[in-house]
Amino acid sequence: MGSNGGGVKRVFGKGAHKCRRCGRSGPVYTRYGLYLCRRCFREMAPRLGFKKYQ
Repeated sequence: MGSNGGGVKRVFGKGAHKCRRCGRSGPVYTRYGLYLCRRCFREMAPRLGFKKYQ
């Protein structure tokens, strides 16, 4: 198997986007232009105006 070291930018999939806050490239919320990972979103959600109903 070849490596992806050739500098090819990922267009879709887990490594396509990075969190703006911490740089993770796993589960990143891109909706509404957030670009925050799941962990950072949970910390920032109340300040961004999201409410937890249950």
